[in-house]
Amino acid sequence: MTKEKEFEQAITKILELLGEDPTREGLLKTPNRVAKALKFLTEGYAQNPHEILGEALFSTSNDEMVLVRDIEFYSMCEHHMLPIIGRAHVAYIPDGKVVGLSKIPRIVNVYTRRLQIQEQMTEQIADAILQTVNPKGVAVVVHARHMCMEMRGVEKINSTTVSSALRGLFKRDERTRNEFYNLINTPAPSHF
Repeated sequence: MTKEKEFEQAITKILELLGEDPTREGLLKTPNRVAKALKFLTEGYAQNPHEILGEALFSTSNDEMVLVRDIEFYSMCEHHMLPIIGRAHVAYIPDGKVVGLSKIPRIVNVYTRRLQIQEQMTEQIADAILQTVNPKGVAVVVHARHMCMEMRGVEKINSTTVSSALRGLFKRDERTRNEFYNLINTPAPSHF
């Protein structure tokens, strides 16, 4: 039996345990759809962040902050497998190398497309950039809503969790850290 069929059988069993009839019209394709959705939502397990970053490193004389902010993401908490919806802000200070800008959101996706806790995800993003790009510093701030807190449990609608990971100059130098926080908290222009 293939993994896909085994997965679909597990979803069918879950539907039955919920009291549903998996043979009714609306649920006939649900096991296949859920299997495909979960495979997509957890594709980060099959991706290597160091390879993604390493294939787009370029020499530079720039030694000023590079910031990609408001990176939208969707993840799932490892405790309930319910959605986490948020935005990440990622900055680094080059030390002879820059990475292609599109790689920053891709690294966010690598870690958000795994069963996660926000705190660990924030650290993993920062550490992957630090280890592969070797910048003078890295800063990551994540703002997210957790459906495990909103849809169940304490049911606190619109509560936001903020986590940060600071490395190198961002941790040691207050001016650098403050510049980063000011940049991510300044409203983006409405026109480009």
